[in-house]
Amino acid sequence: MIERSFKQVDVFTATPYRGNPLAVVLDGSGLSSAEMQQFTNWTNLSECTFVLPPTPEGAAAGADYRVRIFCPGRELPFAGHPTLGTCHAWLEAGGVPRGEHVVQECGVGPVTIRRDGQRLAFAAPALIKSGPLDEADVQLIARGLGVAREDIAAHAWCDNGPNWRGVMLRSAEQVLSLRPDASILAGLDIGVVGPRGKVGVVGPHDGGDTQFEVRAFFPGNNGMAEDPVTGSLNAALAQWLIGAGLAPERYVAAQGTVLARRGRVHIERDRDGTIWVGGDSVTCIDGRVLL
Repeated sequence: MIERSFKQVDVFTATPYRGNPLAVVLDGSGLSSAEMQQFTNWTNLSECTFVLPPTPEGAAAGADYRVRIFCPGRELPFAGHPTLGTCHAWLEAGGVPRGEHVVQECGVGPVTIRRDGQRLAFAAPALIKSGPLDEADVQLIARGLGVAREDIAAHAWCDNGPNWRGVMLRSAEQVLSLRPDASILAGLDIGVVGPRGKVGVVGPHDGGDTQFEVRAFFPGNNGMAEDPVTGSLNAALAQWLIGAGLAPERYVAAQGTVLARRGRVHIERDRDGTIWVGGDSVTCIDGRVLL
């Protein structure tokens, strides 16, 4: 074992302990996949990342670094909050991008990350699967969420690596009141979005700083789990909602409210059609680990 630089970062928040935490090992060189997985499981966090030099292919594509992303039990090709948290940690540790933007190499290929002051935003990767869900899935999700089928105003596949199924309910209040039934939803990754106001209303909610409330449910170690703030889901939701005319080209989504978090995800589609998924990050632990 050797000492390696390490940070624990809270993502999609500027206030410590109100976002989604991430463990970042800033030098993963020489570690096996099994060692990375073991350390990830030990952290007891939703994800841990390991920073490495880019591969020759990644370097040719302009990558500044390579990252391997692990969650308990498996490696992920891409995830949103680990992308922003890792980039924050890399820059804070003295990383200097080769170009205007940071380019991260990961399982889905190169991911571009832009800087807007202290806020970072990644370019949403292409959807692997899109389009409406099967009606049987929609009815199953409605039963599992405890809502009437007609309360699901819209639905779509939101698969950009993680296999999300997205459904839109009619109000943020309905999203916040959900008590999902894990026995019915077993095996499904579900993202639920509810507009602040009425479906199809463009613009901010009166008196609030967000236009949508988002929740993410997925199979966990002890049944159904809920993610505090989910970059990959919000990226896929934005591609679906903006593309379908259900959301404006720029908005802020809230997530983690029922978990006493205050996640804020900033969405923007630029002139060339790229959707950027951004948020603040803050370092909560800065030190070294033996690995």
